[in-house]
Amino acid sequence: MSLYQNQQVVVLGMAKSGVAVAQLLHRFGAHVVVNDQKPREQAVGVEELEKLGIQVICGGHPDDLIHPGVALVVKNPGIPYEAAPVAKAIELGIPVVTEVELAYQIAKAPIIGITGSNGKTTTTTLVGLILQKAGIDALTGGNIGTVLCGLASQARPDQWLVAELSSFQLMGTVTFKPKIGVLMNIYQAHLDYHHTMDEYRAAKWKLFANQTADDIAILPYDQPEAWPEAEKLQATVYSFSKHHPVPRGTYVENGVIVYVGASGEREEILPVEKLSVAHLDNALAAALVAKLAGADTAAIASVLSSFAGVEHRMEFVATVKGAKYYNDSKATNSEAASRALQALAEPVVWICGGLDRGVSFEELIPVIEPRVKAVVAFGETAPILLARAKEAGIKTLIHVDTVEKAVLAAYEAASPGDAVLLSPACASWDMFPSFEVRGSMFKDAVHRLKTSLA
Repeated sequence: MSLYQNQQVVVLGMAKSGVAVAQLLHRFGAHVVVNDQKPREQAVGVEELEKLGIQVICGGHPDDLIHPGVALVVKNPGIPYEAAPVAKAIELGIPVVTEVELAYQIAKAPIIGITGSNGKTTTTTLVGLILQKAGIDALTGGNIGTVLCGLASQARPDQWLVAELSSFQLMGTVTFKPKIGVLMNIYQAHLDYHHTMDEYRAAKWKLFANQTADDIAILPYDQPEAWPEAEKLQATVYSFSKHHPVPRGTYVENGVIVYVGASGEREEILPVEKLSVAHLDNALAAALVAKLAGADTAAIASVLSSFAGVEHRMEFVATVKGAKYYNDSKATNSEAASRALQALAEPVVWICGGLDRGVSFEELIPVIEPRVKAVVAFGETAPILLARAKEAGIKTLIHVDTVEKAVLAAYEAASPGDAVLLSPACASWDMFPSFEVRGSMFKDAVHRLKTSLA
């Protein structure tokens, strides 16, 4: 970080990551300019930064913002590489990174990095909880919670940094290297940002790019297409599987989660029937990471059997007239919705729909057919999803225009013993500012329904 002393650095995008990285670079003696397209009154943290003497420019990108005298550009992960200041920096040969890269440069603690199209938040949360339960000091953040460079600046060498990492964040790394890197899965997602699956996969694989033989790479054994270049990895490879024994890692045998270590040592962790975690692959990955990070089996079993879930991710909301209601608003693609539907043993009244990204959802037909008894759809994709459900033989198909109406329609369609599942299979931006808002509105509607029936 001393390389940036007296150097000009441009931070693109405010939000909490932009504010945190600007403060960090300022502390290391850089001349920081923060730029955000939003007007000043909508930008968060302007006065806080200006009090430190950091220049903040809001309301657009000045033509002279990026010039040959700029040593580094740190961009908000969501800003596309086609954005004018980013493209100009690349043209001038100026390094463009995300704050995750700077977090690694200052971190004294070893990093556990967890990525994937689905399941990374729950797995990251589980790992943090298990390590705490085992008495192992760990800080959890990254794409969830606290900005990673903020955690890295305070972490000690005897702690773990447990970080959820998105493809957007990883794409902007150069030297970043986790001690333990975890790829949960790769499915078609974020192609509006990455444009191609090859680019999306390459961004995820940057998690492993700088690892050495002293590091660990954890891969999904049941999805070999996600790791076609595993033989090129320098790290020691472990894997997790719901269906097959693995040479090193965790898998299920006779209904029990089993861990196999590097020397072939074998240990039973927990019967699957005792899991409180909705998705078995999340539990398998978290158990493996925690074991490799030094957690004892008792701590792993304790957390996996008592985990209450993460908000908006297969979150149990309430039981209404004998039917259980689940909020899985974070399911913003068809694979995530498929995982949610398959996680439930009960007949499902499925609430779905959202932003239309040109997906056909045909892959959901065999998942819907044996599990779903009724479909309630809203948003731009409602007609498409209802058409797929009809092809799957579902008779009860309901089109609504609000979450409130969706909950009421689902209530009418559900029977005692059923599950009502909000798992949209789509992004939220056609009707809501975020999946969090969508999920919160769903929960509020469920609680109002339960209160009205009491």
